[in-house]
Amino acid sequence: MTVTLRSDFLWGAATAAHQIEGNNTNADFWAAEHAGLPHIKEPSGDACDSYHRYRTDIRLLAEAGLKAYRFSVEWARIEPERGLVSRAQLLHYRDMIDACHEYGVEPIVTLHHFTSPRWFAQAGGFTGPEGVELFSRYVAAVAPILHDVNWVVTINEPNILALFALMSGARDAGDSGDAADSGEAESPTVAMSQMPTPSLAFAARIGEVHRAAVAILRETTRAKVGWAIAAQAFTPTPGNEAVFERVFHAWEGAYYEASEGDDFVGLQAYTSQPVDANGPVPHPPHPDNSLSGWAYRPDALGLNVRRVWERYGLPVFVTENGISTDDDTRRIAYTRAALQGLHDAVAAGAEVYGYTHWSLLDNYEWGSFVPTFGLIAVDRAGDFERTPKPSLAWLGRVAASNGDDLG
Repeated sequence: MTVTLRSDFLWGAATAAHQIEGNNTNADFWAAEHAGLPHIKEPSGDACDSYHRYRTDIRLLAEAGLKAYRFSVEWARIEPERGLVSRAQLLHYRDMIDACHEYGVEPIVTLHHFTSPRWFAQAGGFTGPEGVELFSRYVAAVAPILHDVNWVVTINEPNILALFALMSGARDAGDSGDAADSGEAESPTVAMSQMPTPSLAFAARIGEVHRAAVAILRETTRAKVGWAIAAQAFTPTPGNEAVFERVFHAWEGAYYEASEGDDFVGLQAYTSQPVDANGPVPHPPHPDNSLSGWAYRPDALGLNVRRVWERYGLPVFVTENGISTDDDTRRIAYTRAALQGLHDAVAAGAEVYGYTHWSLLDNYEWGSFVPTFGLIAVDRAGDFERTPKPSLAWLGRVAASNGDDLG
């Protein structure tokens, strides 16, 4: 294979604070976990105890040969009550950044990965009258610890955030609660056809929030800044091209348009769905479906990268890609095929800065620990021992060849 990736291409893995830290008690989703909602099968509890074990996680990533770690800082810890900014928590996340540097790992910091402080959700969240101002104040509080961070993601999957708010009970999406009440909006890992279409009004507001955060970060840090979009690789069925365009715009296009002027757009790809006259077609039951119920479509990554580059000309950072499976051989096969698609997209002209696999650890997938995406297993019933899977060493070898050797 001819090497097509840039020489400074970043290879790594990703996590999110609420899914791995444990005991994030001031977060809106923690409250939802204990509210008896039928679609939340179990609470996050101690999760992977990564709040205390992050150095082990970063060390294992580095020892495998990966050079980038995408993680999130938790607003609910930093500002547990409105106006009360915890210096100790800021220094905790600063120590995570320092640990990355010590191990030769590039930190990629996400400022909001689905969870918010309870007080923010109760005040209306992002669509509340002070949504932009309050998030901007939080970004400004975090900015000083990012002085030597080169990559910042403002908001994770804003196109899922509206639906996520419905599920968690935060109701900051500005839509009715019908989907949450009916149990349809079960989690971000449910097929998109089972969720209501994202609100374009929410897209406009969250775009305003993002632009305000970008302005602060550009003034106070040296980081490249963008946000991370859930890319569904929707494809039109014959005769339904107009429906596809409407679906694509509501789910993704409005957010790519709001990315204009950013240094990159994070792209998060797992599967693909056709669009018929009624919209996205549900994933039918199939033995090849992942533990999340998604169709086995490793080609989704290349399809999405090409689409974003060709339609919008946006430089891409693959901030998430992976598969929920208890068969690590299948994880390697999926990722190999996905990376081949990435190579093909780059060869066709797409500009891609890096790839962070989802996820570094088997973690809490927003209601259940069952969908296992991790390159590392965690003994949650014992002493939280980490056991690297063969896929971690495999991805490290791929990184060592800068993607040239996918064997």
